Amino acid sequence: MGELLQLSVAEAAARIAAGDLSATEYFEAWQAAAAGDELNAYLCAVDGAAHEAGSGPLGGIPVAVKDIFCTEGTPTTAGSRILEGYEPPYTATAVRKLDAAGARVLGKTNMDEFAMGSSTEHSGYGPTHNPWDVERIPGGSGGGSSAAVSAFEAPLAIGTDTGGSIRQPGAVTGTVGVKPTYGGVSRYGLIALASSLDQAGPCTRTVLDAALLHEVIGGHDPLDSTSIDQPLPPVVEAARRGDVRGMRIGLVKELGGE
Repeated sequence: MGELLQLSVAEAAARIAAGDLSATEYFEAWQAAAAGDELNAYLCAVDGAAHEAGSGPLGGIPVAVKDIFCTEGTPTTAGSRILEGYEPPYTATAVRKLDAAGARVLGKTNMDEFAMGSSTEHSGYGPTHNPWDVERIPGGSGGGSSAAVSAFEAPLAIGTDTGGSIRQPGAVTGTVGVKPTYGGVSRYGLIALASSLDQAGPCTRTVLDAALLHEVIGGHDPLDSTSIDQPLPPVVEAARRGDVRGMRIGLVKELGGE
């Protein structure tokens, strides 16, 4: 099992697609890892085994989902006791896209209540701990997702970022956290903190895995009026390139700080 958990998502997806790795065995390995959660990274498990692994780009890959995404028939609390026991009647577009890509939801992850925080100490269900040092924070508000990925309790996860809630936990836990361009990923079914800034995005262990996840959840959604009505850029192709020579890179001078 330990060997399976060490695979990148790109490697595991390729082996599952080729028939060299059982999707069931792979999911069960991650299910066991998540069940041993001592970081309070998860708020609830989801019986992803009940859904057949699809044949899409993430076929058979488990994913942890920040508990700010509505998931039909599964508790969605946004880290608050106010919503304890609430089961939405619909599923967020980003999660539906994961399902269509063959991914299997592993569980819902802890967060600062209604995403109001940057440490995941302010969840109604207790704080999440940093896997590198349990006396320290994992960042927030999406610390549950980043802690789960960093601790090898999930191969990848999705979170949301308003002012740093994916990127800051990524920096604190040593994971790859990306805030896509606003409107690049649908906000439909996402419990809002600040609708003019919120954006869903990936939390992974490698840049390529982040690109694979982004390419699945991104793109136009007619259910979201702020969704960008343009084709999604080829982020996986860019991540696989591996050589930045000849690329044009923009730098915002005002963000340089000291």
